[in-house]
Amino acid sequence: MPIQGSCHCGAVTYAFDDQPTAATRCNCSICRKLGAVWIYADAARVTFTAAEDALVRYSHGDRALAFHSCATCGATTHWAMRVDPGQGKIAVNLMLADPEVINQVPVRHFDGAETWTFLEDDD
Repeated sequence: MPIQGSCHCGAVTYAFDDQPTAATRCNCSICRKLGAVWIYADAARVTFTAAEDALVRYSHGDRALAFHSCATCGATTHWAMRVDPGQGKIAVNLMLADPEVINQVPVRHFDGAETWTFLEDDD
């Protein structure tokens, strides 16, 4: 059964047709400020429903990724590669799913700010 999520106002929804083994909370500057918890899949396994103008995109740093947010409520729904969008790896914001779903996915902590490693691996 897909994981489903939506922005706060409901203008953007996703269906994540994969079963994540874990989610990632990253402490890099953008992820920390977004408050996102990411689950990953091949882009072909995620379906978005939104009007053409419902999403705004933001890139920073090396601009390899584009973060997508609802143009109405501002909730960040996902990130995707800027080159060949719709292909390769994609991450959706698990925090937009129902709490019962969120609580079933273990969360790993990633140090995207400095070491680029999972913090649990340092134990």
